[in-house]
Amino acid sequence: MVGAGLSTLIWDLRWLQSIAHHPAKLWKSPKGNKKSQAIDVDRRSWPRISTPPNALRSSPPYYSLEKPLPSIPHHLEQSSLTEVEISHLPPQAIRVPLSKFAIMPSILSSSETFPARTPLPTTTVSTFPPLISWRLGTFLLVIFSLSFLTILLLRGLLPGMVPRAFSLFSSLYLAGTIIFGGGPVVIPLLREYIVTPGWVSPRDFLLGLALIQAFPGPNFNFAVYLGALAAKGTSVPSFVGALIALFAIFTPGLVIVLGFLGLWQNLQKRAWFQAILRGVNAGAVGLVFTAVHKLWQIGLVGGHGAAGGGQPLGGDPWLVFITAAAFVSGKWFGVNAPVAILMGGTGGIARWAIFIR
Repeated sequence: MVGAGLSTLIWDLRWLQSIAHHPAKLWKSPKGNKKSQAIDVDRRSWPRISTPPNALRSSPPYYSLEKPLPSIPHHLEQSSLTEVEISHLPPQAIRVPLSKFAIMPSILSSSETFPARTPLPTTTVSTFPPLISWRLGTFLLVIFSLSFLTILLLRGLLPGMVPRAFSLFSSLYLAGTIIFGGGPVVIPLLREYIVTPGWVSPRDFLLGLALIQAFPGPNFNFAVYLGALAAKGTSVPSFVGALIALFAIFTPGLVIVLGFLGLWQNLQKRAWFQAILRGVNAGAVGLVFTAVHKLWQIGLVGGHGAAGGGQPLGGDPWLVFITAAAFVSGKWFGVNAPVAILMGGTGGIARWAIFIR
């Protein structure tokens, strides 16, 4: 995510383009510069002719197109002044003949034919004051950073000496901090932090994942289920393990959001900050695709023991058909997610009744 944000920042601020154009300026031909300088000198040497604002109204209301343009005054025509000297002469009012398509001064002065234009209604955008001050936001971010570093140090220095309750809290606290991209991204990380140490079996993990996907709500609720199972076999009750997992997985995101709310009024106007956000969003989408691919590789619930660790869904044509049907019905036919889940469950029952029973 840091790489995605920095790459967008470098691209939007055109740092690489400026570095690439710098050598080109050194090798640029000097002839073009002399030519442009000569053109500028010629333009500066043109005579300056200014017309007072009341010259148009003091002129007759209409001139014919056949009338010739005013000639150069006699005293200037006979003189030997150069163009540079002419440009320093005092300005003189010169009457320019009007075109037959021009508006007459009488029409311009009439207020009955063309009434005054009414001003357009203006809309005022109300800016809401920040919920918290930038000082409080900075304080929350500093406290959270210190707590995060403390938990990481204890997790690294005392790997086998802390109770499972603290290990569960530290693992889910870490998962809630480094997760970007939403719920699907957290599933592979929870599998690594909860299933790999042996706290929850792979089969229970996949069954709970299927159960969580069938109900509304964020995928972070899956951590509550895992916390209750991870507390089994310890002195900590299951509901306490669920509460520990709930607090650990949701606290980092809440604190970080509250901290940035105090700084948002200043950061949202910065171009570099918007560039970083665009890169982070793009990187999060990539992580979502990666998480979906990992779920595809372990989505098939096997039997008990080692086979329950999950198998690729691509090995079963029936499940591939159910996945494709859910995708097509939701993408092009507007089928709601609950209906697609019910269709998938019906397809699973049909598979069990035809092939397994």
